[in-house]
Amino acid sequence: MKTMPKLAVWKFTSCDGCQLSLLDCEDELLLLAGQIDIAYFMEASSRQVDGPYDLSIVEGSITTADEAERIQKIRQQSHTLITIGACASSGGIQALRNFADVTEFTSLVYAHPEYIATLKTSSAISDHIRVDFVLQGCPINKAQLLEVISAYLNQRKPQIPAHSVCMECKLKGNICVMVAHGTPCMGPVTHAGCGAICPSYNRGCYGCYGPKENPNTASLSHWWQTELGSDNATLLENFRNMNAAAPAFATQSLTFIEKNHEEK
Repeated sequence: MKTMPKLAVWKFTSCDGCQLSLLDCEDELLLLAGQIDIAYFMEASSRQVDGPYDLSIVEGSITTADEAERIQKIRQQSHTLITIGACASSGGIQALRNFADVTEFTSLVYAHPEYIATLKTSSAISDHIRVDFVLQGCPINKAQLLEVISAYLNQRKPQIPAHSVCMECKLKGNICVMVAHGTPCMGPVTHAGCGAICPSYNRGCYGCYGPKENPNTASLSHWWQTELGSDNATLLENFRNMNAAAPAFATQSLTFIEKNHEEK
């Protein structure tokens, strides 16, 4: 009898939204259960089977020393490791701490901050270990997650588009909100995957799926300022969200800060 590959799903600092995307697969998840042994998935079951694991799926960012140690052990037990979501791929919304003093944050939030043991930064999983595939999104697209798992089971490359949200808008026949309405939109620099949800309702893209491959953030920012009249605050709040620490977005946001200091 052929042994099914063992799957483990791990959580680090996150909201659980990406794991819930896997549970939302429902019927597809039942079919998947017949092809892979879900050995560890605490969001779905109390069943815990020891490793090693053929495939590990990791959600969440590294924010504590304990997490930094635990992810090393998971990597050692995993033949293939995939990260899912903005937290795992770029540090998540909690990476806003990377631009400030985390000690000040904890003193304002907690009555006894001396009990809080945390790192100064929130970092992506790939900053600590080798990652075999990164699936972006906040939350991820469940169809894309199924595609990645299916690709693993069939030993092929996942068919995840690398183009921007703008391509999704064109495929849906959307009118460009930036050109037609003057609405700031992150679509030109954001990775596809959401189906252009926000532009489809005449709202600008918020960049939930993080930067696409080789995004020209400087050009987009220049367009916003010269053609749309956007101020630095608008630029900053769009680049500093759930993917604030993604290198392309972080670099551009720091440019705004430096420019503000020079103008003052």
